[in-house]
Amino acid sequence: MKKKAGLLLSLTLAASTVLGACGTDKAEEKGGDKKASNFKVGMVTDTGGVNDKSFNQSAWEGLTKFGKENGLKENEGYRYLQSEKESDYLNNLNKFSEAKFNLTFGIGFLMADAIGKAADQAKDSQFAIVDMVVDKPNVTSIVFKENEGSFLVGAVAAMTTKSNKIGFIGGVESDLIKKFQYGFIAGAKAVNPNIEVVSQYAGDFNNIAKGTQLASTMYGQGVDVIYHAAGGTGNGVFTEAKNRKKKGEKVWVIGVDRDQHQEGMPENVTLTSMVKRVDVAVEEVAKEAKEGTLKGGAIKEFGLKDKGIDIAETTENVSKEALAKVEEFKKQILEGNLKVPATEAEYKTYEASLKK
Repeated sequence: MKKKAGLLLSLTLAASTVLGACGTDKAEEKGGDKKASNFKVGMVTDTGGVNDKSFNQSAWEGLTKFGKENGLKENEGYRYLQSEKESDYLNNLNKFSEAKFNLTFGIGFLMADAIGKAADQAKDSQFAIVDMVVDKPNVTSIVFKENEGSFLVGAVAAMTTKSNKIGFIGGVESDLIKKFQYGFIAGAKAVNPNIEVVSQYAGDFNNIAKGTQLASTMYGQGVDVIYHAAGGTGNGVFTEAKNRKKKGEKVWVIGVDRDQHQEGMPENVTLTSMVKRVDVAVEEVAKEAKEGTLKGGAIKEFGLKDKGIDIAETTENVSKEALAKVEEFKKQILEGNLKVPATEAEYKTYEASLKK
């Protein structure tokens, strides 16, 4: 079945190329905009899938918005291919370059090697990767200051906990996810230097059962607020929190990447979310590619200052005091008076400064 599905996808992409070429001829005959009619942009998800309610979904929402606003047809002008396993990454990227798509996004740092190989194999094609820097002349690297947003939700967690014990669950342990982890811990310690923060990694971005298991252990140890940066694995954290809420326990989850308020319903267990505007970044890069202004090899970084990072707009479960503290910290970060740690080494320096 998988071979048939792969063949069907290849045929579909080939057909869209032929259809696109026919459409271009007609547009040129009528004096139409060749660039607008011929532009095609693709996206390859990581193993979390396009409906992970987090990272990949946000990217697809941005690409969909771009496509609709520019009159592109889904599947012909913009589309995604879902990766079931890591070995699918390069194959999916190559399908887009072979079909002459103008720009192809790889979603997630785990796709770095595949993006590098695809870029070498198709030097006339443009690629973009989210959450990693790939030094190739035809690759645009999109990165975020996740530590800044994580700092803010860490402060909210510290001002909400009743047990003085909060938790962090990451997907795959990496430099990227450590930015979430240490930013979160730093924000919590900025409010209460004596707070206890428990951290665990699932080793996977698409293992709901593992997320449920880790959350169950943490909540069982007295943690009452958990921040996840685990993609689809984080859905298991919500499952565990909702089950405990049904039994009368007061526990919270802090979402990631997009406003995950709805994921906590109907039990209403989402305290807040660290919003990472992958959708905005994808839309911006796609727009530059369509306009012909995208320069491969560039690194585009989005933080609080660029409105690429923030906390969720849904604030019904956050106290007024916590929201005021968030605004105070935002001001300090934007003015350069607060440098949020992004690594373990930076965090240790930061922690030492709190004790002075």
